[in-house]
Amino acid sequence: MSEHPVSTLHPLPFQPGFEQIPDDEAQTSKELAETLHGILETTFKDEGHANRSVHAKSHGLLHGQLQVLDNLPVELAQGAFAKPGTYGLTLRFSTNPGDILDDKVSTPRGLAIKIIGVEGARLPGSEADVTQDFVMQNAKAFTAPTPKAFLKSLKMLAKTTDKAPGMKKALSAVLRGVESTIEAMGGESPTIKSLGGHPQTHILGESFNTVVPILYGPYYAKLAVVPVAPELTALTDQPVDLDGKPDGLRAAVNEYFSAHGGVWEVRIQLATDIEKMPIEDASVTWPEDLSPYVTVARIEVPAQPAWNAERAKEIDDGLSFSPWHGLAAHRPLGGVMRVRKPSYEMSAGFRAEHNGCPIHEPRPRNTGV
Repeated sequence: MSEHPVSTLHPLPFQPGFEQIPDDEAQTSKELAETLHGILETTFKDEGHANRSVHAKSHGLLHGQLQVLDNLPVELAQGAFAKPGTYGLTLRFSTNPGDILDDKVSTPRGLAIKIIGVEGARLPGSEADVTQDFVMQNAKAFTAPTPKAFLKSLKMLAKTTDKAPGMKKALSAVLRGVESTIEAMGGESPTIKSLGGHPQTHILGESFNTVVPILYGPYYAKLAVVPVAPELTALTDQPVDLDGKPDGLRAAVNEYFSAHGGVWEVRIQLATDIEKMPIEDASVTWPEDLSPYVTVARIEVPAQPAWNAERAKEIDDGLSFSPWHGLAAHRPLGGVMRVRKPSYEMSAGFRAEHNGCPIHEPRPRNTGV
């Protein structure tokens, strides 16, 4: 990562031909929404509350500010980062499954952010809003290369929803051992991590990435959110004691923000090579020697209650996070992103209907609207 190395690079202008839409993509999208709807139905039947079909369990619900840096090169001054300024921000830290599990079932982590008060041409369906959402995971590439591969893995995971939680904890312990062995040999298995083999580490030490590309004005890119406050970086790979603590990650986040604030950098990796930085293969990690991540903004979050019932009602139930809430300058790209658009809308509608809590998009508080 560096400050402004773009002048030495040659960002690749996006061309519509970079996206290739298969004839049966609409069917894949339909089956994906049906599978996720099945998860929603199952968990609502058991819990009497409608959670998200993925990333159901939140561990931190926070308010802060995003500050876009001054004097960005034109290649970086795009979309939500087009001009310097300070915006309101909401963050939601979560883990992957669609059912609410004991944290000892250790799975990959997610971060969703909502920037409030952005200006510019909007994506369809969000024309009346002034928000920009980015939905991220603690990885640099997606677990599946294509929509069909994603659907196949999701159908397998859907069959395990809310079944044998005790067995899931035991399996997670085994898988963490397997993953630890793989990493000791210099490797990593996203599949094992997704099934419960993620290390039991502090969620606030993680870096997060959109894992799939977005438009970045006339270019395309991936976006990352990386902790930089010393108190946060000290938590990277730091073990968390989850014995007898089914909500141990949530407790750890609450403990941290009771005493500290946090600072993260928002970094952009502009694509420079369509072959090595493809759009339709979501499983490819883009080489950073060809295009390093560059800082465009900072996130600052003051000390605050990080999770409580009031915050859960406000953010878990009252908001939805979708990469399709935002500016046309940041349109999601690639099949994995395209097929999920109806599912985001379906999930938000299901939660609003079954929880009796209208989902809305916030507006800047200082405008009086």
